[in-house]
Amino acid sequence: MRVICKLVFSLFIISFLIGCTTAPKHISKDGKKPVTQRPYKVKGKWYTPLSSSKGYVKRGIASWYGRDFHGRKTSNGEVYNMYSMTAAHKTLPLDTYVKVTRLDNNKSVTVRINDRGPFVRGRIIDLSYKAANKLDMADEGTSKVVIETLGKKVGDTYVVRDYNIGSFTIQVGAFKVKSNALRLKERLNRTHGSSTIHKYNTYSETFYRVRVGNYSELVEAERARNSFEKMGFKSPFVVAEK
Repeated sequence: MRVICKLVFSLFIISFLIGCTTAPKHISKDGKKPVTQRPYKVKGKWYTPLSSSKGYVKRGIASWYGRDFHGRKTSNGEVYNMYSMTAAHKTLPLDTYVKVTRLDNNKSVTVRINDRGPFVRGRIIDLSYKAANKLDMADEGTSKVVIETLGKKVGDTYVVRDYNIGSFTIQVGAFKVKSNALRLKERLNRTHGSSTIHKYNTYSETFYRVRVGNYSELVEAERARNSFEKMGFKSPFVVAEK
């Protein structure tokens, strides 16, 4: 039993260290692209979250979900509460607020997207029970609506965030030995003007991450990442700094 436990622990450590030295191509300032912005697959179909909610207006069928999901985790990690003003959408950025208007009675609600769905053909949004009740559609189950995005709430205002715009750099290497990171930094300084080293501590080790470039658009950073990959750098990826 002890041998098995040691083996499992060893595999966990290896997986953890691999996770520290490699990463997805797009990551946020905390080290990873938000999971909620990565493409995902449901019932054999891929969905790609929108990089911005700006100008999004859509007409279609709204449905609602309630007790069967009450208390379960939503896609952004929260616990679903059927009595909160929330909703599920397949591709809008999570935490986006949207105005939902029922077309036949002109009643409106404002809800925050915190989950993914609905994955039923023809339906464009899944409302919480409370939101559906305010639209007088809880008994009917579905209704024709129009969705208009407001943005993410900052204080008393709504702000539209565009994940394509920001401050991006390219991570081209991560080393346990600082001198190796310094050698790569000096090489990049000669060929690309400037680079930086970011120290990262795990619970047991320290890594020195080498990053180069400063890009204001994600597409521009992606082109640079491709160039570094063609130059022979192993698994370079984009880091969103802001």
